Amino acid sequence: MVMAQASAPAPYTLVSRLLAELFGTYLLVFGVIGAALFFAKDGGPLVIALAVGLAVLTAAYAVGHISGGHFNPAVSIGAAAAGRMPWRDLVPYIIAQLIGGILATLTLGLFVVVSGKTADFAAVSNGFGGASPMGLNLGSVVIAEIVATALFVYIILGVTAPGAHVTAGFAPLAIGLALTLVHLVMIPVDNSSVNPARSLATAILGGRPRSSSSGCSSSRPWSAASSRASPGSSSSPDAARRSGTTADHGGPRREPGAAVVQAATSCRAPDSNSPASPVCPARAARRPTTHW
Repeated sequence: MVMAQASAPAPYTLVSRLLAELFGTYLLVFGVIGAALFFAKDGGPLVIALAVGLAVLTAAYAVGHISGGHFNPAVSIGAAAAGRMPWRDLVPYIIAQLIGGILATLTLGLFVVVSGKTADFAAVSNGFGGASPMGLNLGSVVIAEIVATALFVYIILGVTAPGAHVTAGFAPLAIGLALTLVHLVMIPVDNSSVNPARSLATAILGGRPRSSSSGCSSSRPWSAASSRASPGSSSSPDAARRSGTTADHGGPRREPGAAVVQAATSCRAPDSNSPASPVCPARAARRPTTHW
């Protein structure tokens, strides 16, 4: 990743450089979000950190000589501030990077949609509070992102400086390892961003994080097999009707008015001629019952 000096003529046209930035950002977001969606449950944060490090490493080797290999609006701002690129190219670079990240996320979403499945982009989006793996608040997440992004940009500017004693061709390796290190620290904080293009890309499909306390959805997926009762099962309404039991409680099933008839035949009101005659509970006390 060799950033050209702002005063030096660009060897490639602006369109070529923008396409290179779009490609590199696409590859970066494709790698990190793809690993987070499809592989993180098996490998944990290490898989994601390695994926994003490999993505920026390979993208820098592929097109870094064309555009400078930023793939990140924060890096482009740092490069412009350090005099490594003209300020007039900053906005076009950022737009190309945002488009590349969005296209990568849409591609990943297409993978699962074509198969009739869903992907939880909200779970891999950046956030604070309930959306933070550690539950950190907004202030903590902002401070962490500023520090991590500043460290990453400083490493890039350092290894690509004209007077840096870095073996030719090894700058992308140092940058990829640095991004891996940053993600190992930042994934528990807020799923790690250090790249506005990456954050925007997942936020578009992630939407609003789902609340686990919502009463509008069931915590257990509906199963058609479990909802159908076999003909011989006691949970079947027909079986319950035949066995004389209710499907809800398993107790004796009574038609309306059966309790009144049974009470009338099994007990009678006390009288003076039968001191030991049973007292009918229905007649002993009648209290109104309220059903909420």
